[in-house]
Amino acid sequence: MELRELFGRAGEGSPTASLWGHEDSEAAIYLDSYMDLAPDSLFVAVIDGVLVGYLTGCLDSSKFPGEGERISRAIRKHRLILRPRTLSFFARAMLDTAWAALRRKPTAGDFHDARWPAHLHINVAPEARGTGAADALMSRWFDRLEETGSPGCHLQTLVENTRAVRFFRRMGFAEHGPTPLVPGIRYGDKQLHQQTMVWNP
Repeated sequence: MELRELFGRAGEGSPTASLWGHEDSEAAIYLDSYMDLAPDSLFVAVIDGVLVGYLTGCLDSSKFPGEGERISRAIRKHRLILRPRTLSFFARAMLDTAWAALRRKPTAGDFHDARWPAHLHINVAPEARGTGAADALMSRWFDRLEETGSPGCHLQTLVENTRAVRFFRRMGFAEHGPTPLVPGIRYGDKQLHQQTMVWNP
């Protein structure tokens, strides 16, 4: 499937390229669930007949399985605990969580606020960056939010993904709340931190 193939390469070179190096389980969390449960909020970008980007969204996060729940399902379905590569990720995540608890520091989690009930994920192929594909996807998503009378939208990215943060700011999102540690994930051997951003119509 073309969309599935794009999922595998859209994040290349960014801190969000992969969680634990198992593409099927990551796609189950961030793509398949949306295709199954919110197909009306899936938009694609095509240039010269080639799929170069997509946006998945949800109008009401309270009615959609949370990220933690989707991750747990993927872990069980794909038996990630039994895979050496993913096992090392989860061991590191447990250590990170324990260390954060000792220091009384928060760790990343789902975001729930009735002011911003909708949320989204967006992926654009590296070769399509700067073409306007991402802007067009966001514009269509904003249209959908306004058509349905949504009071607001949130998303979660990484503090260290500065390209994404700049893009979302340009789209009208603003940083909101703390920036907790994301357990387990590393980029250049450095820990990463969750950034919640919000948008109002």
